[in-house]
Amino acid sequence: MTTRETTMKSQIPTGTTPGSLVGLRVVELGTSVAGPTTGQVLGDLGAEVIKVERVGTGDDTRGWAPPYWGSEPMAFLGLNRNKKSLALDFKDERGAKVLERLLRSADVLVQNLRPGALAKAGFDLERLRELNPRLIYCEMSGFGSVGPRAMEPAYDPLLQAYAGIVSMLDTGQGPPNRVPLSILDKGTGMWAVIGILDALRRRDHTGEGSHVEVSLLQTAVSWVDQKVMGSRAGNPPPRNLGSGHAGVVPYGAFPASSGYVFISAGNQSLWVRLVSALGAPDLLERPGFGSNIERAERRAEVNEAVSEVTRTFEADDLLERLAKAGVPSAPVRPVHEVAADPQVQAVGLVTPLPHPLVPELEVINLPVTFDGAYLPHQCPPPQLGQHSAELLRELGFSAQEVDELVAGGVVDSSTSADQVTA
Repeated sequence: MTTRETTMKSQIPTGTTPGSLVGLRVVELGTSVAGPTTGQVLGDLGAEVIKVERVGTGDDTRGWAPPYWGSEPMAFLGLNRNKKSLALDFKDERGAKVLERLLRSADVLVQNLRPGALAKAGFDLERLRELNPRLIYCEMSGFGSVGPRAMEPAYDPLLQAYAGIVSMLDTGQGPPNRVPLSILDKGTGMWAVIGILDALRRRDHTGEGSHVEVSLLQTAVSWVDQKVMGSRAGNPPPRNLGSGHAGVVPYGAFPASSGYVFISAGNQSLWVRLVSALGAPDLLERPGFGSNIERAERRAEVNEAVSEVTRTFEADDLLERLAKAGVPSAPVRPVHEVAADPQVQAVGLVTPLPHPLVPELEVINLPVTFDGAYLPHQCPPPQLGQHSAELLRELGFSAQEVDELVAGGVVDSSTSADQVTA
């Protein structure tokens, strides 16, 4: 079954009513993951998102490849739908004038450039407030705006290491691993959206904009909150538990005769059901297995005893038994199988979004539905400078001025000014 075929079985439709942010203009000075994630979610919610990119090269993710979909880097395709692209050198005095005019028209500015870079270009907080008192300015950083590391750039894996996440994945064999996903970048993007939405509500009451700040460090520490709180309470450092859970046993990936099955016996009732489903009533009678507290103290012994039984089943047989018994479980499988899963198909997470260079493009929907439907998409990820001429004409620049900016290398445009209706 092809990926295209899986999208035809969604039981959740895509609606025709856009999100509530229609009519709001967002300027995204975003690169890599965190800033573009914020812009993409706001675009999904209906906002007009104008992505300001470097002349010539654009967002860093335009060069993060492989992997590709057709000729286009997957990294860019996955983070930049529902946006318009303005390729602009705002460090040039002429480009700064363009950005000023754009910001005067904006409701929200999102930026995750190098710390201090936007201020150095003449757009510090004071200047932004002069340009547009109603502007909501969302500033994203690695380590936060104050402190000894405030001016240092940062990437997701660095903050995973800094905040203790990598140490939690240390198996003691070779170097520790990181979570191979942009959990901090995307998490920070989510916090940014929440902050921006709150700032919009504040503006409804006050008429004034806000300065919203988020950082990868703050996101990382919020993800490990219980571990940090535990250390402050005097508890010992957490051990690496693999796929296990510190307070629940058995919990994690257990071997079948082929592959692994993740089992979650989250309370005593589920433990009893698990033992029954496995046909191993003797586990209930074993000393030290009677309660979750006892099992947690004998974690290795319990896990090995359960594993001895699960190894005797084929994975599908084991999953069927656990499902009938009402024990939460799932196969441990590679990510390339996810799109073809019947449940993923039913909820319609994978959806077509044709692209002029990638006609078969599919994206992952914003994972929220409204009144039983996903929000409609506005447009596929843009080509670099695709909307430059259009936006400049909208901002009041004449066709001649647009052509001069393009000729001077201040603007990149894939469309000439005379192709744009004034």
